[in-house]
Amino acid sequence: MAAYLQWRRFVFFDRETVKEPAGPDGTGGKPFSLPPGIAVCDSGRGSLAWVWVGSAPSVRLNSALHMEGQIWFLPRSLQLSSFQAYKLRVTHLYQLKQHSILVSVGEDEEGINPLVKVWNLEKRDGGNPLCTRIFPAIPGNKPTVVSCLTVHENLNFMAIGFADGSVVLTKGDITRDRHSKTQILHEGSYPVTGLAFRQSGKTTHLFVVTTESIQSYMLSVKDYPHLELDTHGCGLRCSSLSDPSQDLQFIVAGNECVYLYQPDERGPCFAFEGQKLIVHWYRGYLIIVSKDRKTSPKSEFAGNEAQNSDKQVLNIYDLCNKFIAYSSIFDDIVDVLAEWGSLYVLTRDGKIHVLQEKDTQTKLEACKSALLLMLFRKNLFEMAINLAKSHHLDSDGLSEIFRQYGDHLYNKGNHDGAIQQYIRTIGKLEPSYVIRKFLDAQRIHNLTAYLQTLHLQSLANADHTTLLLNCYTKLKDSSKLEEFIKTSESEVRFDVETAIKVLRQAGYYSHAVYLAEKHMHHEWYLKIQLEDIKNYQEALCYIGKLPFDQAESNMKRYGKILMHHVPNETTELLKILCTDYRPSGDDEGPGMLEGKKANSEEFIPVFAHNSRELKAFLEHMTEVQADSPQGVYDTLLELQLQNWAHEQDEQVKEKLHNEALTLLKSGRFQTVFDKALVLCQMHNFKDGVLYLYEQGKLFQQIMHYHMQNEQYKKVIEVCELYGDQEVCLWEQALGYFARKEEDCKEYIAAVLKHIENKNLMPPLLVVQTLAHNSTATLSVIKDYLVNKLQKQSRQIEQDEQRIQKYREETTRIRQEIEELKASPKIFQKTKCSICTSALELPSVHFLCGHSFHQHCFESYSESDSECPTCMPENRKVMDMIRAQEQKRDLHDQFQHQLKCSNDGFSVVADYFGRGVFNKLTLITDLPSGKAATTIEAGLQRELLIHTKRST
Repeated sequence: MAAYLQWRRFVFFDRETVKEPAGPDGTGGKPFSLPPGIAVCDSGRGSLAWVWVGSAPSVRLNSALHMEGQIWFLPRSLQLSSFQAYKLRVTHLYQLKQHSILVSVGEDEEGINPLVKVWNLEKRDGGNPLCTRIFPAIPGNKPTVVSCLTVHENLNFMAIGFADGSVVLTKGDITRDRHSKTQILHEGSYPVTGLAFRQSGKTTHLFVVTTESIQSYMLSVKDYPHLELDTHGCGLRCSSLSDPSQDLQFIVAGNECVYLYQPDERGPCFAFEGQKLIVHWYRGYLIIVSKDRKTSPKSEFAGNEAQNSDKQVLNIYDLCNKFIAYSSIFDDIVDVLAEWGSLYVLTRDGKIHVLQEKDTQTKLEACKSALLLMLFRKNLFEMAINLAKSHHLDSDGLSEIFRQYGDHLYNKGNHDGAIQQYIRTIGKLEPSYVIRKFLDAQRIHNLTAYLQTLHLQSLANADHTTLLLNCYTKLKDSSKLEEFIKTSESEVRFDVETAIKVLRQAGYYSHAVYLAEKHMHHEWYLKIQLEDIKNYQEALCYIGKLPFDQAESNMKRYGKILMHHVPNETTELLKILCTDYRPSGDDEGPGMLEGKKANSEEFIPVFAHNSRELKAFLEHMTEVQADSPQGVYDTLLELQLQNWAHEQDEQVKEKLHNEALTLLKSGRFQTVFDKALVLCQMHNFKDGVLYLYEQGKLFQQIMHYHMQNEQYKKVIEVCELYGDQEVCLWEQALGYFARKEEDCKEYIAAVLKHIENKNLMPPLLVVQTLAHNSTATLSVIKDYLVNKLQKQSRQIEQDEQRIQKYREETTRIRQEIEELKASPKIFQKTKCSICTSALELPSVHFLCGHSFHQHCFESYSESDSECPTCMPENRKVMDMIRAQEQKRDLHDQFQHQLKCSNDGFSVVADYFGRGVFNKLTLITDLPSGKAATTIEAGLQRELLIHTKRST
């Protein structure tokens, strides 16, 4: 009794009386009354339970009432309906909650002969629900009264309890006779007062309670083993099964206490005194109807219904939070039903009272009024929290309670307790509200706990991560720090980059490196390894494991540092990176992807102070990758020339000389000829310079190089090798030797001989050139001048003979022209010039002297005005004339020939002879509309033809 009085009382339910609906005329509102004589009732709801009556399935009340063997149904519209289920009476009803199945026990004839009927409320038979099964309920052949009934929601089990202590179990489909089996499960000496099925996973238990004992049967095992849980029982309707919130415990209400049972043991008990009449479980609440202590009971077994004049108390208990949610007195309660989210209390006078649970906020307000009286009592906060949880208060409301509780504890100085409450507000309360309270160094461990939870819930930002890591470092809690950063990849709840920065700043380099490596922050890993830890070898190995793009960028960034400290290893990695790079440890087998390669020229600056490694790198690249960038070859050439220039050992110098020359001759410097030439000249690499001059056809530079070094024989050799390609070399050689004060007669004679043979210079120019040499006497050029004068004499004689011949020819042609002008032309040809047959009329005659048959002329002639025989020669002459006319305008060609020729006079004379400087008018064909021929035109054509033929 004392325990009961300690529970706080609240009014979490509103009580109303169900009233009749208003009629069409607006009348109504009177209390609704059921017909008298209600014996048993039950309710159920589910997806189909209410389909059979009314217009809105979501508002059905499947309340079943008994009057003279009829079962009555009451929907929410309060329109009663019924059907005849038994001929005499109905004693028990059980409405399934998840199926539209109603199981009833009643009698169709006098005597103790109860029948069980199973009704399908969704199907109809003549307007009534369909009865799918009927079978007798007597255990064996012993007539006895049915005391209680229960059905499993899966429709595979049904248990019936009897007043003689027997329990009959039906296993199988309870809606069909064919698929079920009935047997006696339990026999005893005391009436069975309660039955309940408990389903946990695949295990099914049946609780059996009598007036003197409580037992549990395991129905999932063959032979149905059972266990006696207690040696006292309860009265009819004084047991029930809780929901999962109370772990599906079997509740038995005695006059002294209420006991809770698991299938294998007894659980807690609650000291609720008083004679219990009805026990139900509803949405986490225990509902108990008990006899008012001011009245005396009359019981059938251990506790029966009270007399009509008795007052009864209905209490609604919250066992989890230990308070009374509602308490009220009613007159003679028949039963308490749950439907439409409310409780309906049916009294013997036919009235229906509805208990509607208040919303959570209203309940909290009611609780708050009590809490205000004892604000500083810790347990009141805890009770409010438990109450809010059990009634599913939203997260915002719970968070506010936690915050107030935390503030209360903080003000009392209980910082450890306060931080626990603040932790429960994470996600709703702004973290800065809590952080500001615990920034004091003495409370840093509380702040650390809060920040840890904030990260675990993935609600921390970069600032929170920074603060948490600083807390770890201030506390020097290395174990917690390692635990925080060494979470698995899927559990990371902080900003990794921020953590790395903070750890590095605090000097926890190993932790920072671990974090950077694990989360692939490559830049931070390398920065810490190289700048802080100075572990160059490890950093280099790490780069070798990176993907190509990242390995390339990091080698460009850190290559100089690595080259300075680990030159050999860095060079080897660069060789791989620029040829066939695959990340180390990337074991993809034979089907691995083709390796990538970087641009080797971009890594040359890395070797700024490591010429030896640079040479090895460049030589490797030119060997394995012939198409390396041009910069590789340029740098390698420069490096080889530098080594050659500074080498003192003759043998090594010779080797370096050959290597550089071989590189030059590799053909890789054609596009950068000037650059290679400058490099060779800077390092005075003579063989390289001469080779490049030769490749660039810079023959004059080759000769000038030998002239500067006074290598006379080499000068002559250059002229002999390249003089045919560039004739001015001989002239320059002659000028070079002419300026020498030494005795160079031998070389001058060789040059003059070649000039004479090739006729490269006029004699006068030769004499003028040699006049500058004080050592060159007339004897040096005597032979040259004699030979030259003799050749010119012979040329003069030939020219005079040709002039005389042209004069005579000209005189003859003029005479012919005069004859054609002054005297007639007689045609005396007797044969055709084409077919050589005797000439017959009609015939065609030409001034050139050829005659043709007319038919021969027409067959072979291409033009009526030209002689077929002379036409080929005439055309050649005309083509020559046209060529001359075209060449008259070739001034650029004339200027070029004049500049390049050694004898400009002969070029001018040639152009004069071709008539370039004459103004000549040539008439070949007369325009239409004029006379066919003129004497002058004919004479000119004949003169040209005759001149060509004569020559």
